[in-house]
Amino acid sequence: MPDLSAFSLKDKIAVVTGASRGIGAAIATGLQDAGATVFGLSRSGTAPQGVTAIACDLSDDKAIESAFRTIAARGRVDALVNAAGISLPPQSTESELARFRATVATDLTGVYATILAAYPLLKKAGSAAIVNVTSINSIRGFPGNPGYVAAKAGLAGLTRALAADYAPDGIRVNALAPGYVATEMTAKSFADPVMHEERRRHTMLGRWGQPADMVGAAVFLASEASAYVTGQEIFVDGGWIAKGLAISSDSKS
Repeated sequence: MPDLSAFSLKDKIAVVTGASRGIGAAIATGLQDAGATVFGLSRSGTAPQGVTAIACDLSDDKAIESAFRTIAARGRVDALVNAAGISLPPQSTESELARFRATVATDLTGVYATILAAYPLLKKAGSAAIVNVTSINSIRGFPGNPGYVAAKAGLAGLTRALAADYAPDGIRVNALAPGYVATEMTAKSFADPVMHEERRRHTMLGRWGQPADMVGAAVFLASEASAYVTGQEIFVDGGWIAKGLAISSDSKS
């Protein structure tokens, strides 16, 4: 039998943002199942059972600082997963520029503010991991939401920059990039038969992702199993990015 102990998060302390629902909730539960003590940050102040919930709006620097003062009582943080994010529909703000700024404030600036607040605790761990949840939007041009695309591309760049900056502290920084996953954020396209089928067929595996599909990669990147991996963006997208010819995933030719 192979030794899988490096994947264990036993006695580790993890923080997951966006832990109240979707991908963040699935990852928080997955890290807990792998043995970690998990703190879940979210605007609603809710988290899966067994995860310590802390209310925190990532667009509010003081709220982030307050959350990590609470977590500091544990002495260190071994893994930080930045899964929180927003995607605002058109006409949801007073102007398109306001929509752009609000999206970047949470999805990029808020992530960096979270990392800065967590940094002293990650450094104390001696060997720690940051996992930033990006998207296939980080390297592909999708229409109708430039703030989201720009924020995710920026987060991929931030991941590489901080991997270089934090390597001397023993902190690895990587990104997990989901494809289309069935969550509240994608509910409209998931429920629309035409949009659902278009997205399904664009994958190699012929299906949408589920939040649970993100857990394996998240545990790998948070654990010592990825001790020699940093500055990388791992796409968990059913083959969306790699796919070439746009034919049905059911085709054998």
